Amino acid sequence: MTAEPTPQTAPHSPPDPPYPPGLREAEEFRRPLGRRLLAPLATLAGVGAAFAYVGAVDPNEPGHYPVCPLLRFTGLYCPGCGGLRGAHAVAHGDLVTALGANALAVAGYAVCAVLMVVWLVHAVRGAPTRLAVRPAWWWAIGALTALFTVIRNLPFGSGLAP
Repeated sequence: MTAEPTPQTAPHSPPDPPYPPGLREAEEFRRPLGRRLLAPLATLAGVGAAFAYVGAVDPNEPGHYPVCPLLRFTGLYCPGCGGLRGAHAVAHGDLVTALGANALAVAGYAVCAVLMVVWLVHAVRGAPTRLAVRPAWWWAIGALTALFTVIRNLPFGSGLAP
């Protein structure tokens, strides 16, 4: 003989989610604009300060920045070699010199600038910002960086060397 479940012995249903669908976005929109803009503007200020410093202190002059350890000990250019010189040139508006110093870094600066604009627009609109990059894209970025590094260290790729 089986007993019918009573309210005390009935199986518990899973708890409701902490918020209905779409409520998190609504809560984000209700936050004051100043609070929504705090993180992206603070990040922008930090990046701007870094570029201002590199723009003011020329990395082409010896003694201001440390030498790349890979270059010092092996004579090989890493993927970041020339990145500071490229940032200095970008800060001075010289895109041709920046691309000559490190084209991959300049492309990275451009991608970061676009992502910063997207983050700011989402913050103003009150929409959450999610960056979901598929693993295939990470592999492609890694392969591109490795290829860039190998080519810039070969004789025919000297145009990519700083």
